[in-house]
Amino acid sequence: MDPKQLILKCYAEQEENYWVAVCINFNLAAQGDSFEEVKTKLEAMINDYVYDALVGEDKAYAAQLLSRSAPLSAWLRFHFIRLKIALCHTHQRIFDETMPLRPA
Repeated sequence: MDPKQLILKCYAEQEENYWVAVCINFNLAAQGDSFEEVKTKLEAMINDYVYDALVGEDKAYAAQLLSRSAPLSAWLRFHFIRLKIALCHTHQRIFDETMPLRPA
């Protein structure tokens, strides 16, 4: 990992006919028809969120926005999914998103 990057923790779950992905570091969520779609949507949301916090219209609130985190229940869900993945096959996934510490 490049020391100029930040690793964000994310998970995705299949619910009935759709997928939900959550970035627990920033409490962002996306919904889509497939894992690939929901992951792509969440990546775009994260990029826009970080850009707005660092150089966009919300940069006056960057410290608050970049320290925002999901509630404890989402963190517990993340670790529960990680455990389920380790123990058996599941329709849930854990993934990391790598973000530069400075916007391009």
